[in-house]
Amino acid sequence: MTDQAVGGGYLASQAARGPGTAARNGRGALPRQDAAARAGLPGFAGRRHELKELRADIGRAGLDTLTGRRGARSRVLLIAGRPGSGRTTLAEALVREVADDYPDGVLRAVLTGRDGAPVGLARTARDLLAVLGADAPPGADEDQLAEAVRTALAGRRSVLLLDDAPGAEYVEPLIPDAPDCLVVVVSQGPLTGIPDVRPCTLGGLDTAAAVEVLCHYAGPTRVTVDPRTAEAVAEESRGHPAALILAGAWLAGRTKLSVADLRRALLAVPLPPDLPAGARPLHRAFHLTYGALPQPAARILRLATLAPDGLVDAHTAAALGGCTMPAAEAVLHDFAALGLLRPVAEDDVPQAPPAGDGTGPRYRLPGCLVPLSRALLHDHERPADVQLARARMLERTVRLVQSCRAAAEPDGSPIRRKAAELPRSLRFPTRAAAAHWLRTHRGALLDAAAIAVADGQLDTLDRRLIAALTRALLAHHGPEAAAPDLYVLHELALEVAKRRALPRERAAALLNLGDLDARAGRTEQALTRYREALEAARSVKDPVATGRALESLGDTYTELSDWIRAADWYGRALELRLARGDRADVARLHARIGAAHGRAGQYERALKDCRAAARASRRLGDSAGQARAAETAAGVHEGAGELDAALRSRLEALELARAATDAELEADLQLRIAETLDRLGDPAAARVHRAAGERRHSTSTSDLRNR
Repeated sequence: MTDQAVGGGYLASQAARGPGTAARNGRGALPRQDAAARAGLPGFAGRRHELKELRADIGRAGLDTLTGRRGARSRVLLIAGRPGSGRTTLAEALVREVADDYPDGVLRAVLTGRDGAPVGLARTARDLLAVLGADAPPGADEDQLAEAVRTALAGRRSVLLLDDAPGAEYVEPLIPDAPDCLVVVVSQGPLTGIPDVRPCTLGGLDTAAAVEVLCHYAGPTRVTVDPRTAEAVAEESRGHPAALILAGAWLAGRTKLSVADLRRALLAVPLPPDLPAGARPLHRAFHLTYGALPQPAARILRLATLAPDGLVDAHTAAALGGCTMPAAEAVLHDFAALGLLRPVAEDDVPQAPPAGDGTGPRYRLPGCLVPLSRALLHDHERPADVQLARARMLERTVRLVQSCRAAAEPDGSPIRRKAAELPRSLRFPTRAAAAHWLRTHRGALLDAAAIAVADGQLDTLDRRLIAALTRALLAHHGPEAAAPDLYVLHELALEVAKRRALPRERAAALLNLGDLDARAGRTEQALTRYREALEAARSVKDPVATGRALESLGDTYTELSDWIRAADWYGRALELRLARGDRADVARLHARIGAAHGRAGQYERALKDCRAAARASRRLGDSAGQARAAETAAGVHEGAGELDAALRSRLEALELARAATDAELEADLQLRIAETLDRLGDPAAARVHRAAGERRHSTSTSDLRNR
């Protein structure tokens, strides 16, 4: 089983020096013409029987049925094997063969993160929901998110490919109750606890298939003239696909060497004394390939383990390696040809990228090579140099996100003019291109923010990244669609604020999280957030955050129908606004207090507050504010059973709304007047006001659409 060969070319440093340098240095690279010639050859060997069995398993009756009919859940296929055994490539080959049977596309998720730890069910579910375009409550727990994924897949005919699954507990909650979907899981071991899983366990390739892999990467000529040695290389590699790929690609760049030279070079690679026998072939092949790399390329390979979400593109490689974008692009291109990186398949669900979106190919370091590359990073890079590389990567990410946000602004705006001064590689030609980049890179961007926060030494950069990403998400997605990702970012901002003892930023993060909790219906959690925010804001005498926290507490108690407490918190906010002379806020808060007292049955106090709101609005010349105060008073009269007084207040409010030329408020008031007239027993007058209100609503909606 092999990874698909992709392109070739001289490594960046050699391309800069010109042809022939690689030969002089003894560090060969894959010639472009050889790679191009092999592009049409099959990159898939030795797993035809397994592929046939997997396809047959899709249509077989489930073990939980006696009639032969399909069960209610999706069919689950398991491809099990050690990293590097070709399990992911077999899964991708299966997906390609059955794609036409699943017209709703392929969804992919890698369940193990860049550090070898599980990414977590919540993260996986959020990523899948983002691809599906489905909504998930911000701050939802794992069970809610998994349920949202299953709901979004119900009724679809899709393939869900879950790669590098750590265990059944990360897979089972995502299996949809949709018999027309297919779930393909790649894992190292069994999925104990999931019923009716169809397993396919991979070992090493047989000798013929292993030699075929060598032919595919090294070319057939040298293998044909020395088949015995090729078979010896295959046997010594224990049929390990990843080791064979690396060995074949190494030989391909050295046209004057034979298969026997390859074997001698592999056997000459020193082995650690405690290395298990099964790990020796990959260790030898990797270090043989790594030892032939130019120093700049070798350093990029070591630093690739730092890439957010395990994804490497030219921007990331250039920042980590401290090189130019063209050099980084050439290095990544060659790494893919050498088997050191695997191109990342784009999900089938999203639309094609806009022209000139600035999104180059993305790659992932195969899981079997991550420990080897990370060991090299530890052995060859000083901690200070690693920190500097991370800082360069985050700085470039911040600038890209800022440029992405700028693309959503109107032409000629200050932020667009500032973005125009950036290098061409950091600019987006259109808003659509920027939006596509943000959508396809959202997982890596969120992971970059999490990396920076966890690092603890880059808090200036992580705060800038969190702020820039928050603005970009709001600009391109809007507050509702961006809410789940914003919740994650606000939690990260809160973690930094606590660690750095930044009470203003802590208050802001808590207020933002409280707002999202309140919208999601988690009122108790929102109350806790608002109280903590109030404490933080008061500790630094921040009147803006203090006032917002007080009003938010009042709003939350209003949602809970606890009118007395709501009026109390609004009253505290009113005291603050009066002390600061914020007259517009004073008028608004008087009205809110009046509404709360009215709902609590304290009608006299409520009307007093409504009159105070009207007076404050009149001093400001705010006719719309006066209208809203009059409408609040009408609600109080209505609660007290004084329908005639309620009608007079609403008619007064209607005149004030007309004076303010507020068509939407006027329409709402006419509909409420109609309801009051109905209760007073005057249906004819009610019909007139209702027709006028509906007509104004229709006109207002049409105007908004035209805008």
